[in-house]
Amino acid sequence: MTELLVTDSEGVRTITLDRPASRNGLTLEVVQHMKAAVLDTPTPTRVIVMTGASGAFCSGLDLKDAMQRGLRSGAETAAGLREDFQGLIRALVESERPTIAAVDGAAAGFGCDLALACDLRIVSDRGFFGEIFVRRGLMPDGGGTWLLPHIVGTGRALEMLLTGDLVQADEAFRIGLANRIVPHAELMARVAELALRLAKGPPLVHRHVKRAVYAGLHGDLAASHELEATGQLELLASADFAEGITAFLQKREPRFQGR
Repeated sequence: MTELLVTDSEGVRTITLDRPASRNGLTLEVVQHMKAAVLDTPTPTRVIVMTGASGAFCSGLDLKDAMQRGLRSGAETAAGLREDFQGLIRALVESERPTIAAVDGAAAGFGCDLALACDLRIVSDRGFFGEIFVRRGLMPDGGGTWLLPHIVGTGRALEMLLTGDLVQADEAFRIGLANRIVPHAELMARVAELALRLAKGPPLVHRHVKRAVYAGLHGDLAASHELEATGQLELLASADFAEGITAFLQKREPRFQGR
């Protein structure tokens, strides 16, 4: 579909929202296609990049479209929320592949939650975040109440969630919401550089690291140690580990195959 562009290159899948009239606002159909693009990635894909065209990441739900559909609290809305919108967030968080949000302009409402669901957030100097649900008399429904406190801490998260205030790029970097800030004209080139670097890395390691980190958010040290031990023992028996050692001894870059 033309409102969502999906490209695959050198192990990187880039998913681009392209709805400029609504600053990349979301409709149910677009979200369904986004979820499918995350879940149904070809085997060679090692990294997923989420971004938006025309100077915006995602402004959240397209309210005009939603009101035309008669958005209300009903069975159809509940199904769309749980299965599609929240399903997209779960698909990103639970993906075995590293995920990167390339944020230019607004990441607001569900768009903010979408960026939070990615492992890394590379933000342009004109990017900003806003949990603006409260301004519409609503609460976050894309995992923001869980994701945001884990990223920036409870106090800062509650401030954003309760006020709906916007957080500009420099402040986002200061509080850990942004991993890096780059000039907007260089955003996609810098993200492509990082994504390619990750794509050349060991996918088995990425998988185990993500699994351990996210499990650790609601577990204890003993549980984290067990995940680390289990993962490490599997990795020690992998062909990628053997390749890593061989490449080190031969003083060359490793060629990881995910085996």
